[in-house]
Amino acid sequence: MSHPRIAVLNAAHRDENTTRNFRRELDASLAEFDATDGTVPDDFDYDGAVVTGSRSSVYWDDDWMRPVKEWVGEAIDRGVPFLGVCWGHQLLADVLGGTVEDMGVYEVGYSEIDHTGESRLFDGVDETFLSFTSHSDAVTELPPGAEPLAENDYSNHGFRKDRVFGVQFHPEYDAKTARELVHRKELSDERRESVLAEITDANYRRSCEAKLVFENFLEFVRETKRVDATDASASTGRSD
Repeated sequence: MSHPRIAVLNAAHRDENTTRNFRRELDASLAEFDATDGTVPDDFDYDGAVVTGSRSSVYWDDDWMRPVKEWVGEAIDRGVPFLGVCWGHQLLADVLGGTVEDMGVYEVGYSEIDHTGESRLFDGVDETFLSFTSHSDAVTELPPGAEPLAENDYSNHGFRKDRVFGVQFHPEYDAKTARELVHRKELSDERRESVLAEITDANYRRSCEAKLVFENFLEFVRETKRVDATDASASTGRSD
């Protein structure tokens, strides 16, 4: 399975940067769904799924979130591997019984993050790494049984529970996406200029190490598919 079939739940309110970024970073056969109009896959015939970032908050009572949460919950129950990024990270935590809250501060710009313990999602990534961040909500309580994977002084930045992974940072961002986000946010002139000054070629190159989470997730998807196929063959007595 060289190109796994991945469902991408795009919650970015039609931000064209999101589609471009995930298509670039995910070396897979992608089926994209506009989550913000409540569109989800008709079935669960996918090797894995990815949930993107969003300008919304997981705890808002927006109509479009209900079918998304329902599909995600059932897909997890069926064993579909998941990767959530930023809002997606928070949504997966919420669906699994964790808590997402407003931090009272806004983390934005290139941040140093520590990944803790051993996690295959961070294979090849330094213990302390750089990635672009943009969030004022955070997972303040992990889902029951979840393992923390990454953090900094602001919040949890990663977790795993069984086949579900979440990262709060934005490994998919390129410099264009980062600059456009900063320009549209309500920031003081001083803070805006400070964050824009961080968006350099050097910082972007350093942050590219974090993109390995996509490659590592896809390899996890491939391994999971092989294990499931082996288990299915064993249960039917087939050896082919």
